[in-house]
Amino acid sequence: MHPFLAPDFLPRWSTLLPEHVEPDITQALAEAQKRIDAIAALDPELGELTYASTLGALEEATEGLSRAWGRVQHLDSVCDSPALRQAQNLMLPKVSEFYSRIPLNPQLWEVLRSFASTPEAQNLAPTFRRHLEETLADFQESGADLPPEKKARFQALEAELAQATKKFSENVLDATNAWELLIDDPSKLSGLSATAREAAQHNAREKGHGSDDAPQWRFTLHAPSFLPFMEQLEDESLRKEMWQASTAIGRGGEHDNTALIHQILRLRQEKAALLDKEHFPDLVLGRRMAKNGATALRFVEELHQRLAGKFQEQVQELQSYRARRTGVDRSVLLEPWEMAYWAEQQRRELYSFDEEALRPYFPIEGVLRGLFELAEILFGVTIVEDPEAGEVWHPEVKLYHLDDRESGERLGTFYADWHPRETKRGGAWMNYLETGLPPMDSQPRQPHLGLICGNMTAPTPGKPALLTHDEVQTVFHEFGHLLHHLLGEVEVKSLNGVNVAWDFVELPSQLMENFCWARESLDLFARHHETGQPIPDELYHKMIAARNYQSAMSFMRQLAFSKLDLELHLRAKEWAERDLDQVADEILEGYLVPTATHVPTMARRFTHLFASPTGYAAGYYSYKWAEVLDADAFTKFKENGVLKGETGTTFRETIFANGNSQPAEELFFNFMGRETEPDALLRRSGLDARG
Repeated sequence: MHPFLAPDFLPRWSTLLPEHVEPDITQALAEAQKRIDAIAALDPELGELTYASTLGALEEATEGLSRAWGRVQHLDSVCDSPALRQAQNLMLPKVSEFYSRIPLNPQLWEVLRSFASTPEAQNLAPTFRRHLEETLADFQESGADLPPEKKARFQALEAELAQATKKFSENVLDATNAWELLIDDPSKLSGLSATAREAAQHNAREKGHGSDDAPQWRFTLHAPSFLPFMEQLEDESLRKEMWQASTAIGRGGEHDNTALIHQILRLRQEKAALLDKEHFPDLVLGRRMAKNGATALRFVEELHQRLAGKFQEQVQELQSYRARRTGVDRSVLLEPWEMAYWAEQQRRELYSFDEEALRPYFPIEGVLRGLFELAEILFGVTIVEDPEAGEVWHPEVKLYHLDDRESGERLGTFYADWHPRETKRGGAWMNYLETGLPPMDSQPRQPHLGLICGNMTAPTPGKPALLTHDEVQTVFHEFGHLLHHLLGEVEVKSLNGVNVAWDFVELPSQLMENFCWARESLDLFARHHETGQPIPDELYHKMIAARNYQSAMSFMRQLAFSKLDLELHLRAKEWAERDLDQVADEILEGYLVPTATHVPTMARRFTHLFASPTGYAAGYYSYKWAEVLDADAFTKFKENGVLKGETGTTFRETIFANGNSQPAEELFFNFMGRETEPDALLRRSGLDARG
């Protein structure tokens, strides 16, 4: 019995136990290696090289291993436990070594190169030709052309990176879960919304703290607890305590990530050097839209130059506002634990708008119903929940099917897991468990299987989970990624869905966020959880007016993350022996709000960069890059009518369906009918496009 290897489309999660990880992955590795060896043994002289025997066989060779290891990694994200962690860490070096060894196999590489020169290869249909080109490029970027001694080092680097980044991720999770703040005096909660209070009290009771007669409130570093605490609580000393705890994640003690960051940067730089690249960004960006690190950095720095004046102006406005409210001199810098609080106070005063006033209109079930209805209108699908279809990994998880509306054909199935748990990593994400295929060669369609996860506001006794508008945007964002997977029609699995250039992958997700602002789409899902009424016009207009509040500061925050990411990797050798906080301060001069107390760099908890061997490393700029694309793309929806299915159909056919079967630039042109208009984002943000 090997449950992780079970070919079931829907996993039987209750059978996927830690004790099965080692034997199952060991067997999967052996099976995959056997298939790889068979391809490598093909003889070009005997006419054995065809697309099916080479690229097609290679595509299938690791499917079983990828399925099994994907299930292990997923459970690590949502059901962490000491036993699972131990089992995964035992097998991680072996799995990493196996995957890194594939492109370093000289016989396999020779077979692929030999096939590439055959008449069949030269006459492949466009998608299969794309598969060939991408595979050859993948092999070259993974060391296929290296001499034997460098191949050995490259393989060792991959294993070291996998272990170091896994440890980084574990440290962030463990440090986050290790801290809590218990309050038993209700007077200290002044300013905190009723929703945040109820959630904190419910959290405390779940942990065995407090009672009906003597309630306590428990706060953590998870976003649904942390964010309202920092924005709303009047008690500055408690906000300071929370801030200090958040900045201590990954800094000092048993969960310190400082040395790991230096190690990861060094390993990535060495990996790039082995492949004759000056630095890691040039290695990973070669086939992305930016093409190289210099272009990505120039993109970030040019936006910074255009926004610097407005950014400084908004910082001064916030300092002046705090001065007017407190009587301190306007030249006195803000403390870092004051910024979110005074920003929220200023926004409420300027626009008579309290973000909490929107919560009653965003019960998560209503948001999901409206989101699914929107997808049905725009993209020609139907979405239904099916609680009887299969097991889930936690009682809160729900299972849905997505079908084509016109044909009734099952396109895919997905899980949704929305609320925080201590065994679940932070943030929000989409992933896929199975990649299907469209009907081809007289074979029926193979549906896709995906998932979306988040850490949104949880329900409390007697009240549904009422989301903030920011959380609603996150739900829409991850669902955009999911649609990219489920609506894929590519005839090669590895070219489907989100397997696109990293600076293009955020286009569908960020496009979906736009529907959280348009009145027509909001009315589909923004309904009061008690009355069913839509958001009143007055509140809606306040929400829209407040949309671009501190837009330059928000914009600059993302640019700061991107700048830090690129500079750390572009100049890794220069930073190697230096203090991490000093390095970050130097890199981000002019990008950060000046504060009275020094803010330690968030690099130590920056999982986007350091929790996987590549991930968003040297690619965080992709969020802003893709925002330029999505702001431009949404103009087509607005021009044609936000809820017009014709535009959605075009987006489905040109973007969702095509995955990586064509270059990203071509896909975008096919949708818009023109090149990108780069100033669309600045206009949407209410910022003068000329700076």
